[in-house]
Amino acid sequence: MIRALARAAAAACALLLGYVVVLRFVDPPLTPLMVRNAFAYGVTKEWVDLDRISPSLVRAVLAAEDARFFQHRGVDWEAIARAHDYNVRHGDEPRHGGSTITMQCARNVFLWQGKSYLRKGLEVGLAYLLELVWGKRRILEVYLNVIEWGPGLYGAQAAARTSFHVTAADAFAALDAAKG
Repeated sequence: MIRALARAAAAACALLLGYVVVLRFVDPPLTPLMVRNAFAYGVTKEWVDLDRISPSLVRAVLAAEDARFFQHRGVDWEAIARAHDYNVRHGDEPRHGGSTITMQCARNVFLWQGKSYLRKGLEVGLAYLLELVWGKRRILEVYLNVIEWGPGLYGAQAAARTSFHVTAADAFAALDAAKG
């Protein structure tokens, strides 16, 4: 029985590693969140390469979601500690999270939504794996293309087109032009 479980766990890990390697080169077609919400909202998405997303939009997302993205290796233990301390002090007020962009990318592409220690543990492990196999650029590109920007609206391009009738490259055109 234990041997069978060990084999099953090893096979699952090998399949996951293989899928992570494939997604280093192939854009994820769907995510668990897209599948979960498809019947309620539909799925509007359009993949764009990172080079076709406004640098100002990229900087805005980095500043809002993970200002230390380039300083950590997938998990920002300092941010997690700060979030924990805040949450202990403030009880049931809106909670602060310590998830990095890499962790959010891992959750969105591979895992389910919801809160559990199991999911968080898998998210941490996947974050380290993504940093190792994908690197920062690919993580950022995938993240910006799979995050939900509104009900059924996934990725920067779909959000820019639906909300502002422009491309993701033009989403912050005035800011980008001002920087010259």
